[in-house]
Amino acid sequence: MRFAFVLGETFSGIRRNLSMVVSVVLVTFISLTFVGAAGLLQQQINQMKGYWYDRVEVAIFLCTDTSTTTSCASGPVTDSQRQAVQDLLESPTAAPYVKSFDYESQDQALEIFQEQFKNSAMAGTVTADQLPESFRVALVDPEQYEVVNELFSSMPGVEIVSDQRELLEQIFSLMNMASVIAVSVAVVMLVCAVLLIATTIRLSAFSRRRETGIMRLVGASKTMIQLPFLLEGVIAALAGAVLASVTTWAVAEFFIGDWLTGQYPGTGFIAGGDALILIPLLLGVAVLLAALSSILTLRRYLKV
Repeated sequence: MRFAFVLGETFSGIRRNLSMVVSVVLVTFISLTFVGAAGLLQQQINQMKGYWYDRVEVAIFLCTDTSTTTSCASGPVTDSQRQAVQDLLESPTAAPYVKSFDYESQDQALEIFQEQFKNSAMAGTVTADQLPESFRVALVDPEQYEVVNELFSSMPGVEIVSDQRELLEQIFSLMNMASVIAVSVAVVMLVCAVLLIATTIRLSAFSRRRETGIMRLVGASKTMIQLPFLLEGVIAALAGAVLASVTTWAVAEFFIGDWLTGQYPGTGFIAGGDALILIPLLLGVAVLLAALSSILTLRRYLKV
């Protein structure tokens, strides 16, 4: 009986303040969608780090006629210098760090360049002698790049030792920045949602002050009087959280998992199943913020 009464009072309050409740739902939906987007971005960053770091290579570029670095002052790499680099790659000294390596000639480098820039005018202007020979080295542990750099960078005929991880770190830094921006926007929107919930509860309490006065006179408990107002805020916020959860899952499942995976098959992407981890977080944040906002508002504006 009491439960039915509380529910009746709750939905009665929602009907009276329908426009405000809809506003709470929409603002909560938008703010938690940003939270979900930030979570998806962070999951994708972790996924890509695990995917790419296992495939990261170190490129040992050899000197050419056009090299301008001081290490190439003596001219292009000689056969003996090239062989010395290969011998060190195959030696016990490098074995703890080098998983495998491949030699890439200038002609092979040109083929790869032309394939990468086939839609650019640059593809027809670059010749093989302008591109360096290189050894492409897969590391046992990508974190050991500095050791490999020290081993090979000072060898005659070596122009530079380049770590692909540097480029990946720049990409991941941009993605982390986007994640921080999404969280920042989400925080602002959540503050708006909390203020809207507080305003909705305040208006509801004001419009029903006569009913609450009667309930107080007949001996209704403090919890019985305040619970309908509390549930109004929680239900509105929970509705917004459900919409945000569905949106987050749909983005992960259809946009990232289906479309992006189809467009870039060589890259590991998250899918809808990964987004399910975020749903309890979104629902929990909504309920917690709504409950706290409602309780603080009721203490101030509903004296029982």
